Amino acid sequence: MKLNNKRTILVGLAFLSICAFWQMYDSIVPLILTRTFHLNETFSGAIMAADNVLALFLLPIFGGISDRTDTRLGKRMPFILFGTGCAIILLNILPLLDNGYAAAPSTFKLVSFVIVLGLLLIAMGTYRSPAVALMPDVTPKPLRSKGNAIINLMGAVGGILYLAVAAVMYPNSKVQGLAHVNYQPLFLVVSAIMFVAVGVLFLTIKEPKLTAENRELETKHPEWNLARDDGSGNQVLPAPVKRSLGFLLASIALWFAGYNGVTTWFTTYISVVMGQGLGGASTCLLVATAGAIVSYIPIGALASKIGRKKTIMGGIILLAACFLLGFVLTTVYSSINAVMFVVFALVGLAWAAINVNSLPMVVEMCKGSDIGKFTGYYYTASMSAQIITPILAGTLMRHISYQILFPYAALFVSLSFVTMLFVRHGDVKAEAKKGLEAFEDMDD
Repeated sequence: MKLNNKRTILVGLAFLSICAFWQMYDSIVPLILTRTFHLNETFSGAIMAADNVLALFLLPIFGGISDRTDTRLGKRMPFILFGTGCAIILLNILPLLDNGYAAAPSTFKLVSFVIVLGLLLIAMGTYRSPAVALMPDVTPKPLRSKGNAIINLMGAVGGILYLAVAAVMYPNSKVQGLAHVNYQPLFLVVSAIMFVAVGVLFLTIKEPKLTAENRELETKHPEWNLARDDGSGNQVLPAPVKRSLGFLLASIALWFAGYNGVTTWFTTYISVVMGQGLGGASTCLLVATAGAIVSYIPIGALASKIGRKKTIMGGIILLAACFLLGFVLTTVYSSINAVMFVVFALVGLAWAAINVNSLPMVVEMCKGSDIGKFTGYYYTASMSAQIITPILAGTLMRHISYQILFPYAALFVSLSFVTMLFVRHGDVKAEAKKGLEAFEDMDD
């Protein structure tokens, strides 16, 4: 058994398009809200938080709906095509309203912008779970950590594509001193990236055929299925598996609470605690991202050898240790140094070890027809943490001390180690290869 790398890369094009969009959304929309519409940070922050709130409900709902969908295009592809198409249309209305308001401000244009933005977030929410569920749909259970590593790598490529395009189209020399920046060309390019990526996905991946092949393979390996017949023909999860799922979802929420607390507040933290500017903080986060990107594929391979749970728990230990080191380094030193870059590279490695294996563990516990719903469970746990932790960490930093950020993050990550101890299922490991068979994994 070997992972079809070429096919997995093509499946990852959906996630590439999603990540390119979100990278642009997080970069540009706050600028439009504050500089064009002159909204204060509170209102802008509330609008920017709306995507996480909507995702909390939309992702499990549409994941579950896609599980019950049956069309000649498959279960997931109709949602991917429809959601991407709507998003592209709505995405290109935003800069029109932005430019129109800059030329002639009016309440109608502001309200219209917020409404279109809300519809855009709903459109994106309709197909994220189906897009992510497509990989486990067409990938055998023992190979899903390797598959998810490639999917994460494709998402990183999407973010990098946007950053490269933005850097070329909008250098400081072109935008410095402008009263208003026209982002329409940038939105068009990102729309084109989304259109081409999903178009290639649609033309190359025949979802019904591949899903049927994977289901046929799984029927030959009943030991992969943790669901059991309840006596009336329905497949249900045994109580021990449900407990494992509950502890795993708790672990996901806990490590996202720690990690997202740092990524949200790190720039402000560095400014207050060390007196450093945006450049140094951004470099640290960039190093962490680079550390994760170069680790995705090796981590996927490692998990197939030693197991997902061991890989995750090793990542948790390393991440908590790095956050404690971050506390020491940022309180002892007054400037960012090479040691901090090494620590943040290890943060990226640790996060890759956790992130690559957590979704496969979740969907490992479900029967094939529930992959979309269980993908939604994963996002419910992670999004809940991402909604709560910026507020909780910010409150503690304000009322206690900014220096509490890294201990706060280390505590939540450490708690996830405790909950992971009670996870007993979802750790299917691929059969080890011997001799020349080991080289088959290198093929497409």
